[in-house]
Amino acid sequence: MKLLEKLVVFAVGDFWRGLGVISVVVPADFLGQLGVASNDIEIVTVPGALEIPLALQKLASTGRFDALVALGAVIRGETYHFEVVANESADGVMTVQLDTGMPIANGILTTDSDDQAEARMHEKGADCARVAVEMANLMQAVDEKQ
Repeated sequence: MKLLEKLVVFAVGDFWRGLGVISVVVPADFLGQLGVASNDIEIVTVPGALEIPLALQKLASTGRFDALVALGAVIRGETYHFEVVANESADGVMTVQLDTGMPIANGILTTDSDDQAEARMHEKGADCARVAVEMANLMQAVDEKQ
């Protein structure tokens, strides 16, 4: 699996950023295993999960990227806010993907606790890296057949 020669971007919500560099290093390392050069990976940060879709939309509109990855976490609290943020961030990511035609791997976790998010973030990050490459390759293959 080889990605095109443009960048893959991680839009990182505040939770992942708070967990330190390792949270983004794991999927970035996995992209390296898939043949993506480290200088072809860009990382942008946003305050939280609800801001990720807007950042993705702006990044997709530049035409500089083959795929985008959304990383974040929505942790259940005591109010309905969890459902709002979880649903709206997921809908926003999907809307950007469909409106722009840009592959976006959605790694915004929805969990009941910080511990659950920490336990899932590495596997989810690596999975998103694989999905980003696979979908970028699919988009390229479809475009080449036209």
